[in-house]
Amino acid sequence: MVLAEWIREAENIVIFSGAGMSTESGLRDFRSFDRGMWNDRDPMELASTTAMEKNRDEFIRFYQWRIQEMLKLQPNQGHRILAKWEAAGIVKGIITQNVENYHEQAGTKNIAKLHGDLGTLRCMACGRRYACEDYLPPLSRTACACGGFIRPNIVLFGEMLPQEALELAEQLLQKADLFLVLGSSLTVSPANQFPVLAKQQGAHLVIVNREPTPLDPMADLTLHRSIGEVLGEADGSLANSKSRL
Repeated sequence: MVLAEWIREAENIVIFSGAGMSTESGLRDFRSFDRGMWNDRDPMELASTTAMEKNRDEFIRFYQWRIQEMLKLQPNQGHRILAKWEAAGIVKGIITQNVENYHEQAGTKNIAKLHGDLGTLRCMACGRRYACEDYLPPLSRTACACGGFIRPNIVLFGEMLPQEALELAEQLLQKADLFLVLGSSLTVSPANQFPVLAKQQGAHLVIVNREPTPLDPMADLTLHRSIGEVLGEADGSLANSKSRL
């Protein structure tokens, strides 16, 4: 398996994960033609700074629903393999577009969450953090003790990406010699520029996604298959060789 060979040879493997990583746990993605979350919803009416200010009740209900959906599900085989590889020193870190906390639940530590973290809430006034479960009934906590509004700790449409996550992503990118994209359509800017930069810096670029992406032509390897299957095969090959696991 070519991917397993490149994994064995690489010194700095960086993962870039998108919605397809979590759809294999059963979570809906945003833009797939058959079950995308935005197919029958306007994101600007539910997931934007305008929605938070002008349509707050609907905004809260939408994110209560998203948190409930996230909590119903668990990390999948792919998440667990990546955490195993990080613990073994194979993977140096994960840059993710995903806001759910499945990478963390699986055990991965070094994660640049470009679009924030749905597993936590924060007060807009004082910055105090809360667990995402606090948003749900019967507690339904939306007001902080300081009087500020409590919101999901994610990046809304109309907001900048978090600086800390960007800095970690750039640090990982600078050393990457194998950049493995898992489950991203690579259509959302500026996150979709990370694979381009990795390739320009000399890293092998591998894209694993069920549907073709705009960056497939520049990739060294594209696999339109299940992430869990691809990672499972690579993990088995590494285990058999006993070179890194």
